[in-house]
Amino acid sequence: MSQIVLPLNVGSGAPSRIVLGSANRAAIEAMAAAATWPFRTAILFGPPRSGKSLLARWFAESGAGEAIDDAPLLDETELFHHWNRAQESGTPLLLTATGGEESWRIALPDLASRLGAALHLEIGTPDDEMLGELIALHAEQRGLALGPDALAYLVPRTERSHIGVERLVAAIDRISLERKAPPTQGIWREALEEVLGPSEPRLL
Repeated sequence: MSQIVLPLNVGSGAPSRIVLGSANRAAIEAMAAAATWPFRTAILFGPPRSGKSLLARWFAESGAGEAIDDAPLLDETELFHHWNRAQESGTPLLLTATGGEESWRIALPDLASRLGAALHLEIGTPDDEMLGELIALHAEQRGLALGPDALAYLVPRTERSHIGVERLVAAIDRISLERKAPPTQGIWREALEEVLGPSEPRLL
């Protein structure tokens, strides 16, 4: 497992690096080879809170090309102009969209045909190793002490998603602060039950 350190100021409380693992390795490797993209354009799909915005900022700030985050929210005619400028200038264009390919319905036929020919990348489901790295990263951002024992307990029990990890660590942090106690197994279990429901995390 490795990490990408962001060469920019990401703001207070935001991750300062991106965990590179099973869910995003193929997408990041393709982003590092932007010169090979068809029509100099790629679309990065992924679930909420999976690091799309951070990757787009990393891509733009590293000088690799232009990045438009949440591209489906942009006016389609304006987005078409961005695509045309990318062809004219030779500058790679990275777009991000929440969800899978089927979630973005483009009404403008010319734009739909051109983005249909772009390289489509996707952030998938983290494996156990990446889940552990994500839990550790979110805990570090909160100044929360979660060691190897905590990760060994939490990884097989938590939701296998980026947003699930974020919610779990936030719950552990809040419960720990409310009790004015360091997070121990009782707090880990309570946070799991809060996030997943009482019947879910029972791997005893």
